Amino acid sequence: MVPTVSLEAVDAAELGELLGFVRVWLTVDHDLLDLSLRRFVGHPGYDVDRLRRDLDRFTFLLGGDDGEELFGSGGPR
Repeated sequence: MVPTVSLEAVDAAELGELLGFVRVWLTVDHDLLDLSLRRFVGHPGYDVDRLRRDLDRFTFLLGGDDGEELFGSGGPR
């Protein structure tokens, strides 16, 4: 059984903002950070683009955005 974890709305919003900040940073310095992440992870299957998708998913799940980055302009299906 997975334990239940609750998060205050203000904390979820702050975490969503932090994830958005990291996502923008990954976008702006994509090539430099991609090389660093691949070296750190040690596997070519996890790169900056994959990390950004993960951040988009977490941000959406926290209610931090409408899912446009994750699902496109059509929203979730």
